Amino acid sequence: MKDIIELTEEIRKFTQEHVKKTRYEHSVRVADMCARLCRLFSLDADAGYLAGIGHDMCKDFSAQELIELAAKDGNEIIPYEMATPSLLHGRAAAVMMKEKFGIDNKDILEAVANHTSGIMNMCDLTRCLFIADKIEPGRPQSTEEYRERLLKMNLDQMFYAVLYENYCYLLKKGYEIYPGTEEMVKKYKVDLPF
Repeated sequence: MKDIIELTEEIRKFTQEHVKKTRYEHSVRVADMCARLCRLFSLDADAGYLAGIGHDMCKDFSAQELIELAAKDGNEIIPYEMATPSLLHGRAAAVMMKEKFGIDNKDILEAVANHTSGIMNMCDLTRCLFIADKIEPGRPQSTEEYRERLLKMNLDQMFYAVLYENYCYLLKKGYEIYPGTEEMVKKYKVDLPF
């Protein structure tokens, strides 16, 4: 198997070639932020960067391509996802990473597959990628002060703060909530330092 640096470069190139420029730039910022979070919480920063650079590699694929790829992961595609196939881009990317690039690291694959909505009982890398995707410096709410406040928290606090903020944002906008999100908000609830 290729080493992680070589794999990361292949995935970076694939991502750059298959998504629009702004999405690629977002992916680089997410990769940088995820690696930073991994270092902060004593996780593998190279794995974090790889997950970040490839998390949206399939985002610009057609609905049919996303459905076909995601179906290969062995998990049910629920009606909510069928109604909005773009939600399958993480699952599709995880399948692509496994099939095309030979990645078998279960934490990387879990993180990429679930970076949009999260899952119950997720690994720490999944939490880091979920956070990084929501707080990378290109996001409108992600000011230097905002990130500084979050980066003073432990992983449990930071994850809950970002999960809850995202949940409240979706409710406020009137969007339908991904099935299981309310249960995750309850499960991961911790006291926050503010």
